[in-house]
Parts: sequence; structure tokens; C-alpha cells
Amino acid sequence: MAEPAKTDGPLDRAFAIVGHVAGQTKAASVAEIAQALALPLPTAHRLIGNLEERGLLQKALGTKRYVVGNQLVTLSAKVIGAAFRTARRHAVLRAVAGEIGEQCEIGVVRDNMVAYVDSVRVSQPQGLQFNPGEAAPLHCTSTGKIYMSRLPEKAREKLCRALALTKFTDTTIADYDALMKVLEETRARGWAKTNEEYVKGVVGCAVPILSPDRELIACLGVSVPAARVSFAELDRFIGPLQKAAALLSDTILQDDDDGG
Repeated sequence: MAEPAKTDGPLDRAFAIVGHVAGQTKAASVAEIAQALALPLPTAHRLIGNLEERGLLQKALGTKRYVVGNQLVTLSAKVIGAAFRTARRHAVLRAVAGEIGEQCEIGVVRDNMVAYVDSVRVSQPQGLQFNPGEAAPLHCTSTGKIYMSRLPEKAREKLCRALALTKFTDTTIADYDALMKVLEETRARGWAKTNEEYVKGVVGCAVPILSPDRELIACLGVSVPAARVSFAELDRFIGPLQKAAALLSDTILQDDDDGG
């Protein structure tokens, strides 16, 4: 059982508020936040106002209720990226890329886009290469599909309706109903595949990297030219990717002693 958050000082309270809002599945009011954290209402108003000014919290569209802010989302993606770029975790990525014989990458979702934070290439560049710092749409990437599939149903529906389902290739899923069906299949299966949906001639798959409490941290994926590996053949990569993702999950909250 998790220990209750410390709320002794202003910084402790601010962190507690951010943590509480980030852990909710829907927007929270000031009164709800104050009650959940046993904070005086005026104190909660003041701290939430300060967090809102800094972009760490923001009001849900058309309401006075709060969700995480864009600055916090961007910061969290950078923190996750830095955590995965340590020598120990990069070695895991390099090992699975070597086992598979194809480029492997780690991606997170930021501002409704997939941002790649680390990658290892073991073969000559062909087709799509996801490099750290690059971004790609949600609806036509394996990481994006995993992220959307794990959202609560109503949040998933809302996001899919809000996205610009741009058709990048003939096989891009640009229809809302078709995308929702694929996301249901992805949720049930636990991993995702893409069939030349972002760049023609490139297929890929990804698996989730989860925190100890089973929350999605990032995704581990592979991108490969369809001329070398067919869409159906991608399934053979899932086992090695899942083993590597489990190793990354086990180490993500551990201190590194290699200085990497």
C-alpha cells in the first residue's frame, strides 16, 4: 500500500496536488482536490493558481475543473526520455535490437503525438527511421495505438474524434469507426502493429513499458522495411520486445550506479 503524500510544506503540497490530479481519470475541482489531500480550501486555491500560472495544471475546456497542464506533460516526457537514456537501459534497447536484427525505439506520448526518446539501429538505414527527438501521429503508429487503447472508453472516443486522422498512405486508418475497432483489438491483445500506415513500405509493432503499478510509461517498438519482414511476420518480434520491456519496467525506478 502506497504511503500518503507529504503535505507539510508548500512544495510538498504542490507536488501532492500535481500527483493527485495526474492520477485522476477525469478533471477535478478545487474542492475535490482540497478534500482528497486534507488541505484548507484557501490553500488549495492559492497553490492550484500558482501551478496553473506555470502551466503544470490547466482548466479542462469549458469548465473550472483541473487536469494536468501542457508544461507538465512536456516535462514528464523529457523526464521519461532522460530515464531511458541511461547506459543501463540503453544497453537493454541495444540488446533487443541485436536479437531482433532491426531498429528498435522507445516512444512516449506528448501533446497527442508520439515522441521518440531513444533508438538503436543495427542494420543499414532503409525506409522509416525513428530517431530521438522526432515525432509521429498517434493513429498510424504502434505506440500511439497502445496509448489510445489504454485510455478509458469515453476518453478514447473523445480523443479519436478530436484527432486529425490524416491519411498518409493507402493503408492509413483514417476512419473513426475502423480506428476504434483496431484500438479495441489492441487493448485486448496488449500490443500493436502497423501495416505501412505512416510511411509506405515500412511496417512495425510495439509493446507497452509499464510502471510497477501497471501504468503506461512508454512503448518499445520496432520498425522494419516490409520488403524484408511482412506485416504477418511481425508477430515473431513480440516475445523479445516483451522481455526487454519487462527489463526496462524493472529498472525504470531504480537508481543507476554507472553514471550513464
